[in-house]
Amino acid sequence: PALLEAARGYGQRRGLTAERARVTAAPGGAPLLLALTAALGGDVLVPRPCPAWWVPQARLLGREVFHVPTPAECGGVPDLYALLETVRRVRAEGGDPRLLVLSVADDPTATVPPPEVLHAAVEAAAGEGLHVVSDETWRDTLHPGTDTVLFSPAEMFPAQVTVLTELTGAYLPPSLPAACARFPPTERGDHLADRVLDFLTATGAVLPAPVAAAATYVLNEPEAVTARRGAAVALHARVAAAAYRTVLAGGGLVLPPRSGRHLYVDLDPLRPALAARGVTDAQDLEDFLTGRLGMPAPGGHRFGDDPAALRARLSTGPLLGSTPEERGASLTAQEPLELPHVARLLARLRSALDDLGDGPGAADPVGPARAEGDGTAGEGRESER
Repeated sequence: PALLEAARGYGQRRGLTAERARVTAAPGGAPLLLALTAALGGDVLVPRPCPAWWVPQARLLGREVFHVPTPAECGGVPDLYALLETVRRVRAEGGDPRLLVLSVADDPTATVPPPEVLHAAVEAAAGEGLHVVSDETWRDTLHPGTDTVLFSPAEMFPAQVTVLTELTGAYLPPSLPAACARFPPTERGDHLADRVLDFLTATGAVLPAPVAAAATYVLNEPEAVTARRGAAVALHARVAAAAYRTVLAGGGLVLPPRSGRHLYVDLDPLRPALAARGVTDAQDLEDFLTGRLGMPAPGGHRFGDDPAALRARLSTGPLLGSTPEERGASLTAQEPLELPHVARLLARLRSALDDLGDGPGAADPVGPARAEGDGTAGEGRESER
């Protein structure tokens, strides 16, 4: 009861009111999304790219998953017309689309969809009879200074949206997996909450007491939690902005980071140089960047993207240092980009890209200059995922 009350209060402070009976907790976002998918039935639609952990839940249940292209300006939500066309095509081929999963603070692209883009997509989904699951894991990691506005679809269409928040993002380490869901304030929402609880109970997906206590603590947002979250958001955003400038200076493409602690880079402009090194697809690019950078750089194919595209996700976490001492120093430094270990890791990224181009980039990615996308990001998970 304490955990559910804390989760209810957490949502209420963000404009998402709910009775405690319409709030459910689970040991992580994956089992919770699995239960939601099982309870709703039918086929699943997701944006392309999307978080790597979304699709396996539906596949495990034998459900079809359809990836829908995203707008040019952001990730996390499907393009309106692509969504409508996909629903029409799936139904024409005998499918049964029932669920759209989207994200308002996106992993892997670190973007936040503009309110009008989000509204159009959710309105179209509701009009087609789809239930929407809004993954809001990274909503508390908006980069300051970017004038980013975040709305939840549940504020726009409360009867059609379930909000999922995994705390192993901005709040808890991967060793303490916990997530909560807020269901629509309708009779159908009550039925969905009951069905999800049935699935969680049947599969033994129950939070251990110590994890529940930790989740309760962070959801109540005491000052110690909010202060550390703010410091982590600021740190990751500074590093994300520097990495963003580095990628652009090296000839790659990337959307300005607005949330979270990732960058989704497109190195197709460097395809000739990469091809000369045997890099022709996303898996090759993953192997190449992981080896050159000494840090995970999963290819876009892991996020449902085109395997032939030269895209990969870079995380800011590994750029903060390789030891607890280095990461702690990064968190408390006034100028983290000037720390030797941070500067060294960013220089490694710059060197990898410069080797693919005609020479050093024109911009200094670790200097004091500020560019679009310079702001602040959030602490989260990388390990298992």
